[in-house]
Amino acid sequence: MPLSSEPIVRRKLSDEVFDRLKALITTGELSPGDPFPSERELMDRLGVGRPAIREAMQQLSTIGLLTISHGERARVRQPTARSIFQQVDDAANVLLSSSPASLEHLKEARRFFELGMVRQAAEKADAKAIAALQEALARQRASLGNADAFITADMQFHTRIAAISGNPLFEAMSEATLGWLKQYYTDLLIWTGKENITLSEHEEILGRIIAHDPEGAEKAMAKHLDRSASLYVHQGGGSSDPAPQRAGADKSRV
Repeated sequence: MPLSSEPIVRRKLSDEVFDRLKALITTGELSPGDPFPSERELMDRLGVGRPAIREAMQQLSTIGLLTISHGERARVRQPTARSIFQQVDDAANVLLSSSPASLEHLKEARRFFELGMVRQAAEKADAKAIAALQEALARQRASLGNADAFITADMQFHTRIAAISGNPLFEAMSEATLGWLKQYYTDLLIWTGKENITLSEHEEILGRIIAHDPEGAEKAMAKHLDRSASLYVHQGGGSSDPAPQRAGADKSRV
C-alpha cells in the first residue's frame, strides 16, 4: 500500500485528555450523577498538568456530559434532548444577530416544523394534553398587558403542542427555536392590540386539536404563523435577503 502523503497532525494534549475522560463516561465506568475524579487524581492517573485537565473537563461540560460547580466536585451529567440544543444556543444567537437573512430562514424553518407538529397533535392529543394546552392558553389570557408573562405563555402553548408527539427531541427543538426567536419579538404585540388576535388564533388552533382535525389545525396554525411572523424583527430593521414568499401568503407579511 502506498504511503499516504497526508501530514501527521500533532494533537493538543488537552484533546488526548478529553478523549480519555470522555471514555470514563461513554464506557459506563462512571454513570450519570456520579462524582467525577478530582483534578489531582486525574493528574496522577494521566501524568499531565492541571491546565490540560481543566481544559478537557470544560469541554465535557460544554457538550453536556459534566456539571461543574464552583467549590463542589464535578458530576457526570445525563445528556438530554434539551441539553443538546442548549449547547448551540450561543452559536445560534451569534448567527441570528449577525445575519438578518438567518432570522428569515429560522422563521421559515419554524413554520415548516410547527405545521407538522400541530397535525400530529390533532391526531394524538388525549384529555391530559388538551388540558395542558387549555391551561397554557388560560395563563396567556390572564397575562394580557404583561409582555414578558404573555410571551412566556405563548411559547409554552407552542411547546406543549410539540410535546404531544411524545418525542423529546421535538419538544426541545420547539423550546430552542422559540428561545432563539424571543429576542426579536417586538413591542408591536402589546401596543397595537395584537395580543387579542394571538389569543383568538390560539383558541382556533386548540379547537381544531380538540376536534382531532389535522387539516383544520394545520390551516389555523399557518394563518397564525403567517400573521405573527412580522412581529419578529431583526435589530437592523428587517432582512436584506428575505425568504421567498410562500404561495398564497399575503405579500405584506414577512
